[in-house]
Amino acid sequence: MLIEKGIIQKITSEEINGDNAEIIDRRGLCISPGFTDMRAFIPDPGYEYRDDLQSGVLAALAGGFTDLALLPNTNPVVQTKNSLAYTTAGNAVRMVDLHPMGAVTLDTEGEALTDMMDLHHAGAIAFTDGLKSLWNADILLKSLQYLQPFNGLLINRAVDKTLNLFGQMHEGLQSTQLGMKGMPGFSEALAIKRDLTLLEYAGGRLHFTNISTAAGLQLIRVAKKNGLQVSCDIAAHQLAFTDADLATFDTNFKVDPPFRSEEDIIALLKGVADGTIDAITSSHLPLDQESKHMEFDLADFGIIGLSTVFAVANTYKKDVSLDQLIIAMTHKPRQLLNLDPIKVQEGEQARLCLYHPEEEFILTKEQNHSKSFNSPFFDKTLKGTIHAVVNKGAYKIIAS
Repeated sequence: MLIEKGIIQKITSEEINGDNAEIIDRRGLCISPGFTDMRAFIPDPGYEYRDDLQSGVLAALAGGFTDLALLPNTNPVVQTKNSLAYTTAGNAVRMVDLHPMGAVTLDTEGEALTDMMDLHHAGAIAFTDGLKSLWNADILLKSLQYLQPFNGLLINRAVDKTLNLFGQMHEGLQSTQLGMKGMPGFSEALAIKRDLTLLEYAGGRLHFTNISTAAGLQLIRVAKKNGLQVSCDIAAHQLAFTDADLATFDTNFKVDPPFRSEEDIIALLKGVADGTIDAITSSHLPLDQESKHMEFDLADFGIIGLSTVFAVANTYKKDVSLDQLIIAMTHKPRQLLNLDPIKVQEGEQARLCLYHPEEEFILTKEQNHSKSFNSPFFDKTLKGTIHAVVNKGAYKIIAS
């Protein structure tokens, strides 16, 4: 492939003679469209000490991303034109385009709707309360109706928060043995069932984010077969661990939704393989040491994931094919977010990720580009390296 001034000039099986060209030549490298993340939290403004826009972009490039859809839970919340403009202002010169999602309710409190029409015209790519679920059924119903005139996407983390109250991990034998309050899997299924009922009544487009249970996934599978405009994603780290991994009380394993059972992981992998799961996300949630290095029941939920999402998903994908994995990180997210497809063809803009799916590495803290270090993957062997990102006439070598 020959790329000149940001445009793919030639793709051929023969040797290319490019005068003065820089050559990236490594056996086993693959090329795909740049990855698109549907769920990342860069807490800027408000919590820049955890991650700011610059560190977030560096972490995204290390993960092979060219596009990020960002949660609105900053301070102030993304609910005005100015807050959208703050995030998108640097997109013209950044190698990673940041796409802010607008809050559904004022201050993401779940009680009063924002002006989503106004936010849509100002550039909000989708609508969600992000780290919070839409607990108010009337709000969710009205949101589905409100977004239909412009085909807007409503994203919800489906969970019955009353059932999860004070919960620390997945409810099961392990939580009982460890003496911790559990978060039952049916709290997710119950909320999904409610939301699907509202979707069937109101119409519109609904996306469930951070799905973690076999029961919840099956409800979505049936709803898709019945013709509802419903989609879903999972966080890559949900494929890696079960509740048994929390036996050491390492707070880096404390995530929401929690790590579930081996049966749930098998169901999630099947969902990626059969297309029920549309996207795999980083669910990047940076936290400072004061929020993590404390007693397990007091620590915050969340891990970082922007730079490791491909490696983690590729390492634990089992019977999921590489093509299915890449589709869930490229084509499907862009379709859902109404972003133009990336075409790897001659004459098209080069917006690419170069990766090696078989290369193994041990993740170290020195490789971390986030300001935060709340990850359970440090010192673990992962398979799948990102070597370069090409976008907007520039390229960045990640590994050599």
